[in-house]
Amino acid sequence: MEKTIAAVSTGSAPGGIGVIRISGSRAVEIANAVFKPFDNSSLLELKGYRAKYGSIVIDGEKADNAVALVFRAPKSYTGEDVAELSVHGGMLLVQKTLEAVLKAGAVPAGPGEFTKRAFLNGKLDLTQAESVAELISAEGEQSLKASYNALQGALSNKINSVLEKLLDSSATMAAWVDYPDEEIPELTDGELEKTLEQCALELKALLDNYENGKTVTKGVVTAIAGRPNVGKSSLMNMLTKTEKSIVTHIEGTTRDIVEESVRLGGLVLHLRDTAGLRSSDDLVESIGIEKAYKALDDAQLVLAVFDNSLSLDGFDRDLISRCKGRAAVAVINKTDLEARLDTSEIEVAFSEIVYISAKNNEGFEELAAAVERLLGVADFDSSAPLLANARQKKNCENAYGEIIEALDALRAGVTFDAVNVMIDSAADELLSLTGKKASAEVVNNIFSKFCVGK
Repeated sequence: MEKTIAAVSTGSAPGGIGVIRISGSRAVEIANAVFKPFDNSSLLELKGYRAKYGSIVIDGEKADNAVALVFRAPKSYTGEDVAELSVHGGMLLVQKTLEAVLKAGAVPAGPGEFTKRAFLNGKLDLTQAESVAELISAEGEQSLKASYNALQGALSNKINSVLEKLLDSSATMAAWVDYPDEEIPELTDGELEKTLEQCALELKALLDNYENGKTVTKGVVTAIAGRPNVGKSSLMNMLTKTEKSIVTHIEGTTRDIVEESVRLGGLVLHLRDTAGLRSSDDLVESIGIEKAYKALDDAQLVLAVFDNSLSLDGFDRDLISRCKGRAAVAVINKTDLEARLDTSEIEVAFSEIVYISAKNNEGFEELAAAVERLLGVADFDSSAPLLANARQKKNCENAYGEIIEALDALRAGVTFDAVNVMIDSAADELLSLTGKKASAEVVNNIFSKFCVGK
């Protein structure tokens, strides 16, 4: 890590400011080469957590008024010397400032390299590093809170608590087995069993909450389905608060899938407005209907829309049949019209039924509550420790499996040294989860998915 890296750390669009971040042993020196304080001082003399107002100098000419921030190692995000130059956020100006920084001796940062250096320098563990990416990509309020709490160490603290119990038990067993003549308190079967049971319970709770956590943090692929003119596109527009889908009285208006992500309560729904489910001799519409059935089959959640002003037909009943046993909400639309719909068949098939008028934007909150109840996240605690991805889940599953095997072996009378092998394997999985024993390949793969500049 001897190279000093630099990148734009703000978004790739015009804004109020643009920030060029520089990290490494020459960070302040390089920033000083392109930034001149108005008081004629030098950034090299500046202590950490200090700022200067001055000019950006590109090719010997002043290009912008700017602010320079200096952070001294190890009290910085990366644990290295860091300098940040905040310029006005025009794309050309930001890019030219970065080019001047690179010309002064920095090298372009790779994806996630600032956070990778923070991890390697012990500023945060691997679960916290991964939470940075989750925080940046968060679209829903619950996802944002969960990612922030992970960054503050919610998952790390839980894993380290379990790990400490395992390592303490392992150390005691190893000492007692290796040094039988020493006065080392013997670890009883009952004490060890109680410890392992507690560790298993804590890991099982994390695993049991994984799917709910993924629903909150990643969002839910959602199909809006129903026969023509029941108000699917109107519902799409109500949820997106835009005229995303074309709405007419003509059947077959929606011929392809219209997609958009929206916040509904504390969740993010990745919506897919589909073509009306019916028979059609129109080739293009038929392709759209085929796609609609495919979207319906692939969806994690179905919003099945029915017309309050019409009786059920064969396509309604087919939709009801397809939704049985699925995560599906029956959305009865057009409550502003006279009711002619017999809901008895719908009530049998759906645990959640919501009445709305998409035309009048009525029923949004009721729909949000129904979806949260159905998906089991109505009482989701975003402050609780949460496994954020498949890597973390796999490590946790492996550790849990080793602990269960250790418990089974202990209860079967297997010797402590053999039980200890399983406990050590469980500890290794948890050490890999937090990054203390993660391979270079795993670490590189994680940070390769970050954006440049973070």
